[in-house]
Amino acid sequence: MPESGKKVAILQSSYIPWKGYFDLINSVDEFVLYDCVQYTDRDWRNRNRIKTPNGLQWLTIPVHAPYLEKLSVSEVKVLNQKPLWQEKHWKSLVANYSKAPYFELYRQTFEDLYLKTEFEYLSQVNEAFIQTICDILDIKTCIRNWQEFEISGDKNERLVNICKQAGASVYLSGPAAQAYLKEEAFAAAGIKVEWMNYNGYPDYPQFFPPFVHEVSILDLLFQTGANAKDYMLSFSGRNNNIRNNKVSN
Repeated sequence: MPESGKKVAILQSSYIPWKGYFDLINSVDEFVLYDCVQYTDRDWRNRNRIKTPNGLQWLTIPVHAPYLEKLSVSEVKVLNQKPLWQEKHWKSLVANYSKAPYFELYRQTFEDLYLKTEFEYLSQVNEAFIQTICDILDIKTCIRNWQEFEISGDKNERLVNICKQAGASVYLSGPAAQAYLKEEAFAAAGIKVEWMNYNGYPDYPQFFPPFVHEVSILDLLFQTGANAKDYMLSFSGRNNNIRNNKVSN
């Protein structure tokens, strides 16, 4: 039987995700990195955006091109040809954020990740950055990998089965899943579905107007430091970021 009140979210990994990704993690008891799903090119799996004087800039991790459409996220390898993508990304972050109020506070942490850590697979990159950022934000959610579970069934059955194995009574989903998620499948297993609502983020001091919410959370960290939680939805007793019914965005 599901544990009373245990809330779980299941989502594929992303590269230095936006703040909403971490609000989702912080809103559950257990978060499952779901990298057994098919890799999608030109998506958030291997890239994200930062602010620059010339507008938004993509930081993209190069990956092996052949047969990507047949690979799961966990099977995708990063390309480490010279110059290393890690060096290029770090230089871009230094160039655009070195004057941010809290860049130096986190400089060593991210410099070590970019310049002193070797990665073979994209999932390894994403998980390392996600866990590091969770530590910075003091997010205590248990993060597990899909490989710890028996994966079986169709798209919905897989999610239900993971929730059951995790002992969840509540499944928290991002709003994008409204297009395919069948709540009745969860209800049949005694699992309630809730939906994350990303409306209502406050602006924070940000370089290079106009303000944009949909950038890597590194932007928020470098600009606000320990105050980053004040600009997120899952901290400071804000409980209105979750809806029991589907939302429009």
